[in-house]
Amino acid sequence: MTFKDFGFEERLIEGIESSGYNTATPVQEQVIPLVLQGKDVIASAQTGTGKTAAFLLPLINKIITSPPHHGASITALVIVPTRELAVQIAQHMEGLSYFTSVSSIAVYGGGDGNAFVQEKKALSMGADVVICTPGKMIAHLNMGYVKFDGLKYLVLDEADRMLDMGFYDDLMRIINSLPAKRQNLLFSATMPQKIRELARKILHEPAEINISISKPNEKIVQLAYVVYEPQKIPLVKYILHQKTFKSVLIFCSSKMSVKQLNRDLKKTGLPIDEIHSDLEQDVREDTLMKFKSGRLQILVATDILSRGIDIDNIDLVINYDVPHDGEDYVHRIGRTARAAAEGTAITFVSEKEQRKFASIEKLIGKPVTKAVVPEEFGEVPEYAPTAFRPKDGAGRNQKRPGGYNKNSSRTSH
Repeated sequence: MTFKDFGFEERLIEGIESSGYNTATPVQEQVIPLVLQGKDVIASAQTGTGKTAAFLLPLINKIITSPPHHGASITALVIVPTRELAVQIAQHMEGLSYFTSVSSIAVYGGGDGNAFVQEKKALSMGADVVICTPGKMIAHLNMGYVKFDGLKYLVLDEADRMLDMGFYDDLMRIINSLPAKRQNLLFSATMPQKIRELARKILHEPAEINISISKPNEKIVQLAYVVYEPQKIPLVKYILHQKTFKSVLIFCSSKMSVKQLNRDLKKTGLPIDEIHSDLEQDVREDTLMKFKSGRLQILVATDILSRGIDIDNIDLVINYDVPHDGEDYVHRIGRTARAAAEGTAITFVSEKEQRKFASIEKLIGKPVTKAVVPEEFGEVPEYAPTAFRPKDGAGRNQKRPGGYNKNSSRTSH
C-alpha cells in the first residue's frame, strides 16, 4: 500500500516522498485510516514498525485540511518518555511537514535558557504540534501559561515505558488539563494491565491494533556468552578486535557500567563514546549524531537508546548486562537488522543473571544459542538457570568449560 492510497493532501505527499518513505508498514496501514476517521486508537507494535509515521502523517493531514483555529492554542500534544525520543519525533515531524505550514516544537528537559524561552513562546502563543516529556510539560503547566483550550489530538507514545519510569501522576495531571472532547491515540510496545487501565481512563471506544509483540526480528542472529562478571570487559575487547563492524551499540543496565566500559575500551584505541542521562543534552545529541552518521563506530549506552532511535546500519548489538525484562531485550536487539539488513545480537550472561535470561528465552519462545567462550578466558559457569544455588556454595552445579552444557548448541563467534 502506498501513501497516496490514504488520500493525503498533496503537500504532505511531497514531504513523505522527500523523506524517503515508499510503502506503508502494517501498523501504518491499520492505524492511519482509523486516525483519519477520527477514532481513538490503542496500538501495540514491536519497535521499528513505523509507529511514529502512523500517527504523525494523519495528524498533519487533519491539521492542514481543517479550518484554521482562531486564537492561541496547541492543536496536538504528543507525550513521550525520553528526550531522545522527543527529539527524534520532532525531526520526523519537520521532514514530513516541510512543505506544509504546520508548526511544531519539542519540549524536554536539559535545554538552556534560550530553549526555555522558545518553549514558553510556543506553549503560550500556540503551536500545531507539541512533542514533550511529562516532567518538562508539568514544569511549564505550573507557570500557568500553557494554552490547551483548542487541543484536538493527544498521543501517548511508548506508554508502557512512561508508566515504568513513574510518570503516571504527571500524565494524569497533563491529561486532566486538556479539553474533554479530543481524539486520543495510545501506542505501547506491551499491553500489561496497567496500560489497559490507563486506556480505559482516557480513550473513548478505541479501536485496538496489535502487531507482532515481543518477538525479535528473525534476521537477527542471537548469541549468548555465559561468563563470570569479571570476564565481561575482556570478552567485549576480544569480540570487537576479532572483526571490523560498521556500527556497534553496547547496552549497559547502569550509568556506572557505561562509564567504566567506555573508559576501558577507549584505552585500547577503539573509536567509542557514551550516552547516559548524566551528560548534557547537547553532548548527547552531538554523540548520537556522530554515531548515526558513521563518524563514531561504537556507542555504549543505557536503555535510553533501546526504544525509538531510528538508525538503520547497526550490525552488532551487545547486551553487556542482561536486560531487566524480556521486553527490554526485544527492544535492545531490535536496534540491529533494521531496514532489511541483517545483524547480530550478543548477550553476556553472568551467574546471577541466568534466571533472568531464562525468562527472556521463555518470552521469545526459543533458547538463544550459547556461544563458546575462547579457552584463553579460562573456566566459565555452566548455563543452569534452574539450579539451586545456596549462599554457602554447597550443592552448586559443576562448572563446565565453554559456557554451555551438553544440551546447548555450540557456536563460535
